[in-house]
Amino acid sequence: MGKLKGLSLFANVGIAEAYMKEMGVDIVLANEIDEKRAKFYSEVYADTKMVCGDITNDIIREVIIKEAINLGVDFIIATPPCQGMSEAGLRLEFDPRNQLVSYAVEVIKRTKPKYVMLENVPKQLTTKIKCENDIVLIPEYIKRELGKDYRFNNNTLIMAKDYGVPQLRERNIFLLVRKDENVIWEFPQKQKEITLEEAIGKLPSLDPFLREGIDFTLEKFPDYIKKKAEGIEVSKWHSPPKHSWKQVEWMMHTPTGKSAIYNEIYFPQKQGGVPVKAHHNHYRRLKWDMPCRTVTQNNGVISSLACVHPGRKYTSVAGEELYSDPRVLTIYELMIVMSLPLDWPIPDWAEETFIRNVFGEGIPSRLVRTIISELVKQI
Repeated sequence: MGKLKGLSLFANVGIAEAYMKEMGVDIVLANEIDEKRAKFYSEVYADTKMVCGDITNDIIREVIIKEAINLGVDFIIATPPCQGMSEAGLRLEFDPRNQLVSYAVEVIKRTKPKYVMLENVPKQLTTKIKCENDIVLIPEYIKRELGKDYRFNNNTLIMAKDYGVPQLRERNIFLLVRKDENVIWEFPQKQKEITLEEAIGKLPSLDPFLREGIDFTLEKFPDYIKKKAEGIEVSKWHSPPKHSWKQVEWMMHTPTGKSAIYNEIYFPQKQGGVPVKAHHNHYRRLKWDMPCRTVTQNNGVISSLACVHPGRKYTSVAGEELYSDPRVLTIYELMIVMSLPLDWPIPDWAEETFIRNVFGEGIPSRLVRTIISELVKQI
């Protein structure tokens, strides 16, 4: 058979789609509310028709549905924003973002694709939404609305680390097959974990650029320029992140896998030496011998959740035991732990903070490829 024709809802910048064309899924239509993300997506996937707008708007939703029908869409991937349910968020009861799945369900019901992939965080399984006069769990709602026409996969919880992705990232994914299709779509067999050592361990070490300026940076890191050149030789995206000296100094004294909040002297502190109140995973270095922790939207900030490079122990000229790479992961390293193709064409205009933000919301490309391969090999 020919390629499946796909629709991507809540498309972000298309991280999930990176391998789809080679897997036999041609995303012909996409919807994204944010103009900047939609522009990014359209530059990466020029052949995809982008509908930029709010899916909760009746006019926009009608455009999506009509275009999907006209284009013969038979596959839908929907990845509604998860911040309302995320462990890293506030998790307010009846957060409006949790209701977005209902608009995806309406599109599915009216376009009737053969196959659907609905992705979100595990918390979705125990999150309730308002449906007309009812309050129901999201899984109950989805199955009530779509169960008549679709079969669902048996197990829905999945870890990216089990499928060739060097990142933990647990997700809840519903795989739907229309009942008139003779296909059983379940998750594939698990694969061997990829550690950070295997994934990024051979990349050149980098010193951070200090916010205090280049002269101060060179005073603290005499090899900064040499290391930067070695990094850029690998990729323009393997470039030193920017941090303040006080945070960098804390991390220089923090061993691999540990948090700076447990340091005896160089711990996160305010003026006057008052300790900063922090979660035990803040100011934390990653571990070499396991996959990366889940990449969050705030992955460019040292104080965020477990996002600092593992580093390697060394002894300074003064005989002090320190750890290298007191910085967050570079964009290039993030591409690796998001399992994106390393030649994925990030637009030159996209600034670092924006790229980091959309990566933190993305579903790892290789995870999607592996799941879809289970579908494609049957059809």
